[in-house]
Formats: sequence, structure tokens, C-alpha cells
Amino acid sequence: MKLSENERAFFALVRAGLWEHDAWLLLFNNIDFNEVFRLAQEQSVVGLVAAGVEHVRDVNVPMKYRHTFIGNVLLLEQRNKAMNDFISSIIYKMRKADIYAVLVKGQGTALCYERPLWRDSGDIDLFLSEYNYQAAKEFLKPLASHVYGENKKRLHIGMIIDSWVVELHGTMHSDYSLRVNKGLDVVQNRIFDGKVRNWIDNGVNVFLPSADNDVIIIFSHILQHFFVEGIGLRQICDWCRLIWTYHMEIDVKLLEKQLKSMGLMSEWKSFAALAVDYLGLPVNVMPCYNSSKRWHRKGHKIMALILDTGNFGHSRDMSYKQKDVFVVRLAKSFMRRNKDTFHHFLIFPLDAMRMWVKMLFMGIGVAVKGK
Repeated sequence: MKLSENERAFFALVRAGLWEHDAWLLLFNNIDFNEVFRLAQEQSVVGLVAAGVEHVRDVNVPMKYRHTFIGNVLLLEQRNKAMNDFISSIIYKMRKADIYAVLVKGQGTALCYERPLWRDSGDIDLFLSEYNYQAAKEFLKPLASHVYGENKKRLHIGMIIDSWVVELHGTMHSDYSLRVNKGLDVVQNRIFDGKVRNWIDNGVNVFLPSADNDVIIIFSHILQHFFVEGIGLRQICDWCRLIWTYHMEIDVKLLEKQLKSMGLMSEWKSFAALAVDYLGLPVNVMPCYNSSKRWHRKGHKIMALILDTGNFGHSRDMSYKQKDVFVVRLAKSFMRRNKDTFHHFLIFPLDAMRMWVKMLFMGIGVAVKGK
């Protein structure tokens, strides 16, 4: 995939921010920092690019753009501090009620960064045993200003509490495959058997998955969104920082065994090649890395889709879901799904067809309900 000059400058800044090393931009002609900032917003990596700007050594980044990044970083810091305060508070309240949860993704992963408060934050995801899930659901509902519909099969429910989106997960299952879900059940059993790490958040001990388990959870989450609504660079950066931070602790043999049992080795090798080529993760740190051109070609195609869709489909026009009638919405969604399947097929043929069939049946279900 051939990158534009602005995209090359963008990746240079992401790498500099991701690994806190010098950035050199003189090789790129006529950089449009408005476009670089747009890409950073689209991919939810404004904090990383801002950190990268601090490391530029050969070009004077215009002050107005520096101010733009500084302003956004200040907002990120405020939001992340407030979110951390909320997490410690809600975990403390739940624990007093004898309810135990593990924080997954999000703020726990942010700890792997050199500047955790500069990571673009999302929702708050709490992973619980089935008993604790039911208890937490009933405990938190009275505190919520809004409760979303529950997926009782997956034991998943979301709610808004004090303006924060809190999601409860009794499983980490996805639409990807039964084989992957079985592997995630193994991960779940290990976590609830005590395979966790700790984060002291405002004096409160917050449980996080151990690195061996976390790397599987984050990677499966990447694949779920890649095939359903589009994945952003932030999620892949999270995966890279987790691997970098814990590469001496991750049991590579266990990871390889798990990936093979879940049928994810090809997907891992493809994303690993992407991480090395675009994000600069050292080859000797990435587990199960393979230098074959096959995986690097797949990595380039994946990145082309990431740049096309943006974080969770951020750059796509979704206005038709509000303005069009039901039948038109359904037709447009079906056409978009077919287009996505074509691109996915060029990278992961079997995955693409399996997901297409699943999405087709889900679409039929929506059509029957008429919603």
C-alpha cells in the first residue's frame, strides 16, 4: 500500500509517541498538519501524535498546530483523571457489596503507555463471573440514568452512570466464531482462578487480567471489530504496548497453543506484520512473528481498511440510519456488508465468508422484526 506524504508523517509521529523516540519529518514534502490532526482524531490517537510532535527534531511544527495538540491533550488528561476517579469509586462501592469485577481493556491497558493520561479513552468494561454479573447488574441499575438492552445469551449489558458508559460482561464472547468463544472461556476460567494483575487506583485495588490472558482478550476484540464495524489504530496500539510492556512475562508457548486452538494464528501473523511495518514494534518482541511476505501483504491490506474506515467506522457516512426509511436502511446496510466482505475476503477468505453468513442471518432477524 502506498501512503501519501501526510500519512507517512502521521505514522512517523505515531511511532515517536508510541515508543517515545525522536521523529524526523524532513523527508516528507509539504506536510499538511491539518490533515495529520484529522487522521489522529479519526483513529483516536491524538495523544500519541501529540507526544510524537514533542519528539520532532528536524522540523519546526507551526505553533498553531502545537497549540491544537496541547489543547486536546489537556482535555484528554482531564477526562482520563475523571474516569480513573469514577472507576476507583465504583469498584470500591461494588466491593463493599461483595461484588468482584475485573477491569478489561480501556484504562487498564492505558497503564502500558509511557503517558497513560494521553490515551484516548472509551467505555468502562467490567468482566465478571456469572454470579457477580447478576449481582452487579442489580446493584448498578439504580445508579444508572440509562440502561441499554441486555444480551442475556452473552451476559452483556451497558448503562450510563454519572455520564460514563459502563459495560458489564459475564462472558467475552463475540460474533467471530464458536471456536474463538471456547478459547475465551478458557481465558475466563484462568482469570477467575486468580490469574490477574493489580492496579492501585486512588488507593483502590483494581483487578486487571494477567498479561497472558489480556493479550488474547484484546486481540479477539480487535478481530471482532475489524469484521463487524471497523477497527481503529488505537486498539492496535494498545495491543502493541501491552506486548511491549509484558514481553518478558508472556508465555509464548502458551500463547501459540491458545492461538492455534482458537484458529487465529493466520490472523495474528498478519496483524503482527502490520505492527512491525507501520508501528515499529521490534521483531524480537512480537510473539509468533513470521517474516514471510505473505503476512506483510495481508498487513498492508488490513492497514488500507483501517485508514478507509477510521476508528469503529468513524469516517463512514452513517446518516442514512437516521434519515432513511427502514427498507432503504436495510438495503444500504446489506450493500455495505457485501462491500466489506469483499475486502475482508481478499485478506481472510474463510473468516470473511463465515462472518457474512452470520451477518446475513442477523439482518434477516432484524427484517422480520421490522426494526
